[in-house]
Amino acid sequence: MTQFINATVFTGDEWLSNASVRIDNGRIQELSTAETLTESSDPDVIDLNDDYLLPGFVDLQLYGGSSRFLNDQPTPETVRHIYDSHARNGTTTLLPTIHSTSLDIMQQSMAAVQIVRNENPLGVPGIHIEGPYFNPIKRGAHSMAYVRAPAEGELEALFSTNADVIRILTLAPEILSPEQFSTLKKLKHPTTLLSLGHSNATYQQATAAFNNGVPLATHLYNAMRGYESREPGVVGAVFDHPSVRASIIADSYHCNPTTIRIAYRLLGERLFLISDALFANPPRPTFELGQFIVHFEPDANGPGRYVNNEGNLAGSAITLIDCVRIAVEQAEIPLTNALRMASMIPAEIIGLSDQIGKIQQGYVANLVRADKGLYTKGVWALGKQVV
Repeated sequence: MTQFINATVFTGDEWLSNASVRIDNGRIQELSTAETLTESSDPDVIDLNDDYLLPGFVDLQLYGGSSRFLNDQPTPETVRHIYDSHARNGTTTLLPTIHSTSLDIMQQSMAAVQIVRNENPLGVPGIHIEGPYFNPIKRGAHSMAYVRAPAEGELEALFSTNADVIRILTLAPEILSPEQFSTLKKLKHPTTLLSLGHSNATYQQATAAFNNGVPLATHLYNAMRGYESREPGVVGAVFDHPSVRASIIADSYHCNPTTIRIAYRLLGERLFLISDALFANPPRPTFELGQFIVHFEPDANGPGRYVNNEGNLAGSAITLIDCVRIAVEQAEIPLTNALRMASMIPAEIIGLSDQIGKIQQGYVANLVRADKGLYTKGVWALGKQVV
């Protein structure tokens, strides 16, 4: 049993000052603003000295850890490495993500994530498959060698084994025939969410997809048809739709902070944060995987970024707490809302908001200690200290 005292707690709904939180058996047993323990010399009592105690972050799109990359090494060891790398920064739930690749690598990655999900179902609840069913015009840094419409029988093969491990599948719906899209909706597991991304769809096409079984949009603004006066495009369809939810990369490179702020004002809690991290802790300088070649560009005024040989943005080098900090400091999003965009909202999207994303009695003890500058000072996953 462990008790945190003298904490400024964000429950997921409200802030509590001078609060204490007691955890046992990996769950939150009690949350109180009463002084339940007076002795802080007990080794099971941790005095936070007014630091923040936050719900663990939930990242629904990232590709690698400190050194391993899922597309390159689609093994359970890689999945565990990715989780451990990001957990050190407070991301206690994540979806390892693969970019456009062969069906074989997709299936190997799914099998690897399935093994780790069985070990840690609330830490790694599934995989995010980003591509390869993209519009080549909006492929971004994805290799042209893999971007394609589904081949004959490919969708059936993709969902033939470990279908329930696919939590998000990002695709451009306009490149699928009506028959393929109908087949996809029939084949996918009920917990699999389709997300529109890397798409050159018109406003009408995107809106039709959102009305027909696509509840998400991947990395708003990036690799999608933009908003124009005569053609609102995918961005306009996201803004105009009453329920679609969109991820956004708040790393200060993929989106200008002003565009993040505008999206937040329009979408509110339909907007959530992702890191889109290729590598983190520390970022790997170069990486080659077939035609997928990227290098890290440091930045004295920011966290740095990955670009491919064509100069296209290829991913970030941050973790989700960095996105929260940038959203607050540069996009001027209120801290309460930025934290919800990194915990409660993504937890809700993947159907786990009754167990993670809050500091509340009965919830999993995924906790982050952070200073007032939003830098981590301690992380607990399932009640066990990570750092």
